[in-house]
Amino acid sequence: MKVLSAFLLMLCIGIANSFAQDGPIIRDGEFTFLLAQKGDEWKEQDQRIDARLEEIRAANDGRPPNILYILIDDVSFGQMGNRTLNYVTGIETPNINELAGEGLSLMRMYTEPSCTPTRTAMLTGRHPVRAGVEEVKVALVGEGLSAEEVTIAEILKEVGYNTAHVGKWHQGDIEQAYPHNQGFDWAAFPLHQQVQLSLMTREAMTANNMLGFHASGQNNQFAIDQRFKPYGLVTGVEAEAGAKAREVGMDPGEEWTQAKYEEMNERYQRQILEQLERLAGEDAPFFLQYWPLYPLNFVYPDQAISRNGGFHADKLQLLDGWIGDLLARVDDLGLRDNTIVVLMADNGLMYHYEGTSGLNQLIYRGGKTQHLEGGVRTDAFIRWPGVIEPGNAAGDIIHVSDLFTTFARIADATDYIPRDRVIDGLDQTALLLEGEGNSRRDYVYVYEGTVLRSVVKQEFKMHLPAPGQPGAAAPVFNIYRDPREEHPQVGYSLWSGASFQDMVKRHQLTIANHPHLPLGKGVPYEGIENLRPESELTREVFASWQ
Repeated sequence: MKVLSAFLLMLCIGIANSFAQDGPIIRDGEFTFLLAQKGDEWKEQDQRIDARLEEIRAANDGRPPNILYILIDDVSFGQMGNRTLNYVTGIETPNINELAGEGLSLMRMYTEPSCTPTRTAMLTGRHPVRAGVEEVKVALVGEGLSAEEVTIAEILKEVGYNTAHVGKWHQGDIEQAYPHNQGFDWAAFPLHQQVQLSLMTREAMTANNMLGFHASGQNNQFAIDQRFKPYGLVTGVEAEAGAKAREVGMDPGEEWTQAKYEEMNERYQRQILEQLERLAGEDAPFFLQYWPLYPLNFVYPDQAISRNGGFHADKLQLLDGWIGDLLARVDDLGLRDNTIVVLMADNGLMYHYEGTSGLNQLIYRGGKTQHLEGGVRTDAFIRWPGVIEPGNAAGDIIHVSDLFTTFARIADATDYIPRDRVIDGLDQTALLLEGEGNSRRDYVYVYEGTVLRSVVKQEFKMHLPAPGQPGAAAPVFNIYRDPREEHPQVGYSLWSGASFQDMVKRHQLTIANHPHLPLGKGVPYEGIENLRPESELTREVFASWQ
């Protein structure tokens, strides 16, 4: 009763202070439930953590650490950072392996099931559904991350960080959602993603990976609607904060090709090195994001470099070399000792191309778009020299949204985390500084779009029953014993079913008290000063039926 009373009191306090910047951060009901049990212990630990962070800053002339965040697309757990599995899969990742050995491997990193939601969770510290973000979008939608959302870049700006973003963004096609309007001083990014950039090409058609899109693939004799297939989409843009974006690398009337996609990837690799050098020369800490488009690629190279040879696998090996170049530049610029490097994947493999892509499900079942472990468990590595001992690993549960709150704590920017909305990301600084066993979470809620599909608690995972089905019908798995979630045991569900249902109720109570915020809406492609005529046309057609 004492624990329950404390939980209800903390929940009420959170509600009462929901619009007070100096009040407590609003948390999900499940964390508040844990806090009622562990609050005193964590408070004492936080005092040690604060003292340690002060020591680290003092050792670096009072300067907080730089942060380099590398987010790789669609790579399942075990696909990189592991020499043994390099031999199993025929994909060499020696540079990522070395990075993994130089710091902490997070062995239970959970993400969202697909690209856009994971990136939203990391940027905002919130389950994407709370920000109205539901799924990956391919062509024009007139939607994106709302200006009302507060990103980690905006928070770090408040304490003097310089910020830059290079590579995939995928947070919408409206002006308020662009990275240079979400806290980044400079950004180079594509408006859409690899379906447009590497699949919607003639080369992908001839590789038998994109069917029915390119006009040369069939005679289109009975096509009446000439606006059915996407056309005129903006490709890559560059911009500075406070300025308009400009599309680069495309002339009016020019067709996008695989060669242009490869040029874009090479350009982003050049630009991440350029931005690193620029930021290193400025008198401020920096937050630098590199979100490569590779390994997503749907055309076989003229000559594979990997033993595997799959069109994703080969680009993963290529990307490993590029990451090695980036990390070497960090060292050359004298940044290593005061730079946190985080490298991870955003979700599991694009299983729709399993086999020919060269990637596979490995340990966990499932992949991109799915709530199964294979969709939401990824490799994640953190290097922080002099703070994190090399060669460490942690089996604690962590969620990608935790990076938001952890980065804010490390940068001494926690005061700028919003107090008027739920923040799901938990501060995991204790895990980084004091090692395995010090996570602040033992649970994860896993959504597919707007639907809560499963709940993870410790080593157990419940798949939520279909609407109308009793809770007793929900399968429960022990992830240690059954990592592929194939053998639900009634012996688990009989005792855990009620506890899982209570977790869902606590989560729903938080949503009821703090409703989701709306997705940003607007006119596609506003804020781009050099739209090609075909892009203007596709926007006009889109607007004509809205």
